[in-house]
Amino acid sequence: MNVFSHPEFDNHEHLSFFCDPETGLKAIVAIHNTSRGPALGGCRMFPYATDEEALRDVLRLSRGMTYKSALANLDLGGGKSVIIGDPRQHKTEALLESMGRFLEKLGGQYIAAEDSGTSVADLKVMGRHTEHVAGIKEHIGFDGLPSNGDPSPATAYGTYVGLRMAVRHGLGRSDLEGLKVAIQGIGNVGFRLARHLKEAGAKLWVYDIHQDQMQRAVDELGATPVSADEILTLPVDVVAPCAMGAVLNDTSIPKLQAKVVAGAANNQLEHPEHDAALLKRGILYAPDFVINAGGIIDVFHERTDHDHNKVRAHVESIGDTLDEIFRRSSREGLPTGTIANLLAEERFRHTPAQPRHTTGKLAKVS
Repeated sequence: MNVFSHPEFDNHEHLSFFCDPETGLKAIVAIHNTSRGPALGGCRMFPYATDEEALRDVLRLSRGMTYKSALANLDLGGGKSVIIGDPRQHKTEALLESMGRFLEKLGGQYIAAEDSGTSVADLKVMGRHTEHVAGIKEHIGFDGLPSNGDPSPATAYGTYVGLRMAVRHGLGRSDLEGLKVAIQGIGNVGFRLARHLKEAGAKLWVYDIHQDQMQRAVDELGATPVSADEILTLPVDVVAPCAMGAVLNDTSIPKLQAKVVAGAANNQLEHPEHDAALLKRGILYAPDFVINAGGIIDVFHERTDHDHNKVRAHVESIGDTLDEIFRRSSREGLPTGTIANLLAEERFRHTPAQPRHTTGKLAKVS
């Protein structure tokens, strides 16, 4: 397995491989950049087919967190972790405690949060052995309602705000009544996004690898279920990828009928050049690391004051950031992802390095 020469390495500061045969834990932690502060990013658990697939995913996700935090104006760096295994079969309390012990050894350079395959409860188990977990405190959430630390509501709402802005620029309309949206992935974030859209009058088509989650959207939101092969190619207005990454590629892009792509999934582009491929086809792409920043904003505020009015206003600023990106993209003729990257790099590449072992510590969970 190549590391330094890996095509996704991108000058990562740190990479750790953790293995605990006793609990079955196999995990990778990637820290991309800490110039703005400690690296904060989700801990994902997924049954990767190969070690190479896991490495590629964690490197891409980690880099994306650096750009996401910079564009969200957060004093955080970018990092991510992945646990190799099926969360529905292989997740145990002992495995999670082992992950917590490994995270503690990193000394606060990386702070873990919830992600696909993990929950707030899982992070609390890790927190028995480390201070360096986030998104676990009970508080009044960004919407003014009690929250157990789950960032999914903020991620979904930020994606909804960003989708509305993308619809304004890509379709020239300010309302969502009758808007046709295909949502790929209807889990914690995807379902909440679907509910926002339904309440705004949109019509929904959904797909998820888990039949029970898809059925919930059908029963509660009146969504139309479709197959994995159909979800990205339907004759809809908007496609919202909310599952795994790399779904926008040489195979899927030529088949897209939607004029807007705006979803919560990380790393939706299989390769950077697919950004230009979407532009060439006249499809407006809301860069994923901009539109899905609501969760990291929520977690950041949990670590400071967590005034829910401030959090909500900060999440809603995602729309303003996308507005700037879309306008500049149109003016300069460059893909939206390229513009977003340039804006992010202006922010984190010219920021003095922060102390890495004294920043970002959270109260230990008992």
